[in-house]
Amino acid sequence: MTVHKVIIAGGGVAGTATALALWKAGIEAEVYEAHASGGADAGAFLTVMRNGMAALAGIGAAEAVNAVSFPARAVALLDAQGRRLGHRPIEGPARSLTRAALYRALQELAITRGIRVHHGKRMTGASSGPDGVEVGFADGSRVTGDVLVGADGIHSRTRRLIDPDAPEPRYSGQHVVYGYAPGNPAGLDPDEYHMVRGSRAFFGLTVPGGDGRTWWFARVHGEEPAAGLRPEQWRELALTMCRDDATPAPALIAASGADIVGGDSYDIPTTPHWHNGRMVLAGDAAHAAVPAAAQGASMAIEDAVALATALHDHDDPTTAFAAYEDRRRAETEETVAASARLGSR
Repeated sequence: MTVHKVIIAGGGVAGTATALALWKAGIEAEVYEAHASGGADAGAFLTVMRNGMAALAGIGAAEAVNAVSFPARAVALLDAQGRRLGHRPIEGPARSLTRAALYRALQELAITRGIRVHHGKRMTGASSGPDGVEVGFADGSRVTGDVLVGADGIHSRTRRLIDPDAPEPRYSGQHVVYGYAPGNPAGLDPDEYHMVRGSRAFFGLTVPGGDGRTWWFARVHGEEPAAGLRPEQWRELALTMCRDDATPAPALIAASGADIVGGDSYDIPTTPHWHNGRMVLAGDAAHAAVPAAAQGASMAIEDAVALATALHDHDDPTTAFAAYEDRRRAETEETVAASARLGSR
């Protein structure tokens, strides 16, 4: 049966990019996002690497992302004493931007193209049959379509619907804190990342040209998850772990305002079942990585293109889902494993 209408659970990178890719393939899609707006994790930032930008270009979304982002040109590696250990260019184009800016850019582009994006729609369940899928939401509403794409993140409900025995996300043993300091007090070259192998934490910073701020993150080891901390507590944790290093990190963390986001880092090394007859996973719902390799967003966008292509090329959803999984599984699992190795250093 040809797929005519796709229900997408999740309006983040994977979900909205999938809707855009399906639109380009001539397949109708509607996005159902649990949050009331498109700015989840407003303080966090990310990099869309070359492969992700190529996938965005393929669905006509690169220009929209370029407009709200900054180039990521090079990486310098330093030790805890501030000594430079190495320097290399980032194979481009690669772009740095806040997660909220990426969400907004993709969702606004989707709306411009006539794709319906519904906010405040938290999926509670779904059932499928030979003719399609029915999806229910916390507000009591229900919708029907031919297939459901679970782009609902690392704690995906869709993953559990497909496989009740699916593995839980794995805590990486690290917390990640993101923040911003005014100006460029460290005198960094614009659009260049400095990565610091500190004595107690891994610290990264960049100064996007024209933004007027230094963006920073800290990866901090923690035996147990620390979810629930307030922004000022996350800042204090990062400062404590970086305070003894002779790098810009302590001063930048201390100078940062309240726009700080911290969280526990998880990954999913493998998901045994990506799909069933009418439901399929995309992005973090299928293969979440820790942020060390900076590939989470790019993998999600590549998923979107591969899934839309498969649904366009195959009339039967089961065949399409198998082709999509065959195209993406090995590559994404390798990237998840590589990112875990990088993050453990």
